[in-house]
Amino acid sequence: MITINQIKQLREETEVSISECKKALTEAKGDFQKAKEILKKWGKDFAKKKLQRKTKQGIIESYIHSNKRVGVILELGCETDFVAKNPDFQKLAHELALQITAVNPEETPLLTQPWIRDETRTIKDLIEEYIAKLGENIILKRFTRYEL
Repeated sequence: MITINQIKQLREETEVSISECKKALTEAKGDFQKAKEILKKWGKDFAKKKLQRKTKQGIIESYIHSNKRVGVILELGCETDFVAKNPDFQKLAHELALQITAVNPEETPLLTQPWIRDETRTIKDLIEEYIAKLGENIILKRFTRYEL
């Protein structure tokens, strides 16, 4: 039997909707790790469906490192201004700017790089998670990294 505490814990760890957490736990027969894997797969499948949709909205994000010697400006696209104003979308833009500042994408393609905060996930995985979370296609349209 799936408890509300299991659903709540899975929701806190994955930030996926309560109903999806309940479905994943039910499919996994209460196995918490298996439910997380199921949600990850569902998120990737969802992201693939969204990839064909146009991203006509978005934001410009910038980041200057504390040493004032490295900086990034990027354009992150989404489908609607509603999502562009969402704090989670803005957080993703900031995380991407930090990544580009920390690990020069000219050396390794950005989407295949391990994320600096969790090396078990790539930047592509991170973007797909936000696509699933926000329900819209998200594309890193362009960026420039400056370094003295």
